[in-house]
Amino acid sequence: VQLQASGGGLVQSGGSLRLSCSASGLASDVYAIGWFRQAPGKEREEVSCTTNGDGSKWYLSSVKGRFSISRDAAKNTIYLQMNSLTPEDTATYYCAARELTASVIYGCDFQKWGQETLVTVSS
Repeated sequence: VQLQASGGGLVQSGGSLRLSCSASGLASDVYAIGWFRQAPGKEREEVSCTTNGDGSKWYLSSVKGRFSISRDAAKNTIYLQMNSLTPEDTATYYCAARELTASVIYGCDFQKWGQETLVTVSS
């Protein structure tokens, strides 16, 4: 499985970034895909995911209303539009997936992850 993330960078508080993740090699026809993040000294937390099953989307409560996940099926790529960023969003973001997942209404529960991208939000 290859999950290639891009789009991170340095942005000021209140700014926006868009992360991209291209996926290949997933074995199942139905899967969840999205991002988790990990900041230094903090536990990993799932940020958002979506599935090509029922199209459901899931968001970490602290990013609801600010982040939006979307999917381009033709390109096997998903995007995470991040608006109104705060320093608390600073972390390494990992593109991740879970096979055989038709719905994500209860969360992502990622099994696999790939390349990371760093997001830094300055105050």
